[in-house]
Amino acid sequence: MAIKVLIVDDSALMRDDSALMRALLTEIINGAPDLEVVGAAPDPIAAREMIKTLNPDVLTLDVEMPRMDGLDFLDRLMRLRPMPVIMISSFTAAGSEVTLKALELGAVDYLAKPRAENIAMLQGYAEDIRDKIRAASTARLKSTSRVAVPPAPTLAQPKGSFSPRLLSEKVIAIGASTGGTEAIKEVLCSLPEEMPPIVMVQHMPETFTPSFAQRLNNLSKLTVIEAQGGERLQPGMAYLAPGHSHMRVRKGGGGFVLELSREEPVNRHRPAADVLFWSMAEQVRQNGLGMILTGMGKDGAQGLLAMREAGAWNIGQDQASCVVYGMPREAADIGALDEVASLGAISGSLMAKLRALDRRTGG
Repeated sequence: MAIKVLIVDDSALMRDDSALMRALLTEIINGAPDLEVVGAAPDPIAAREMIKTLNPDVLTLDVEMPRMDGLDFLDRLMRLRPMPVIMISSFTAAGSEVTLKALELGAVDYLAKPRAENIAMLQGYAEDIRDKIRAASTARLKSTSRVAVPPAPTLAQPKGSFSPRLLSEKVIAIGASTGGTEAIKEVLCSLPEEMPPIVMVQHMPETFTPSFAQRLNNLSKLTVIEAQGGERLQPGMAYLAPGHSHMRVRKGGGGFVLELSREEPVNRHRPAADVLFWSMAEQVRQNGLGMILTGMGKDGAQGLLAMREAGAWNIGQDQASCVVYGMPREAADIGALDEVASLGAISGSLMAKLRALDRRTGG
């Protein structure tokens, strides 16, 4: 049976082209034999009735709509009729902020909307759009409670509990995709200020990564920045790959340095988790710790396997806590993981491993 999709799009930014956007989305989605557009609503008011009568499996929702705020509609929807929602966002800083808030409210994923003058380029997004809808149809939805729950207090480390040697030698690498913005946030917010440097790849457009890095910096004890290239890795810092470039770690300056490149996508992604993990395997070797979180596809699995074969320790998110159990499953299936844990337990497992490594090295 085909996955039923309801499109909700009436962007003020698109003006007269909103109908064209709905038509193009309909054409792309109906072009796959396993997908079917059952309706296209011009606003959330119309969408409410169509949801009742059409019972869609997945909803695509425009971020910016004049008649009703997209976030308000999403909030009500997730409380009253939880369902997989993919946000349609513009390539703007404001659009990225709203989209990140939508993901916090329970949206599964997002698509970048091309500007009106480049709307024909939407055809190039066809494969990505279809894959995201398929993944969303099987996604594990967040709790419908809208009450914000603060991160559990970190039981771990008083200041100075890790040796200077461990903090300077070890590097933690994280890869994530669908559902990853919330997963990374939960992991980082559960870690203390004193940590080895952390390098991260989250699949997202380049206009989104500055906002995401800033949000993580505001919420966690760590200092989080979007990497610019050339940074020397420092303890207590987390570096997010920008949405336009692959990120690698290399030895340099008595420690490790970040490199960015705009080479071709890997696994259809740039940045790609595999590129980061392969560099960890080559440069950091047994001093690396790898983590793979919720995400669609297989990016990161081969790189984690290379890390493990080089002596690194790797952990993956379990199926029950993933929004989409794709990337961690691929890594587990090929033997790239040393441990599997729920999202809520991953930071504790990481801290326990770091303490054990510190004792082993005489820290």
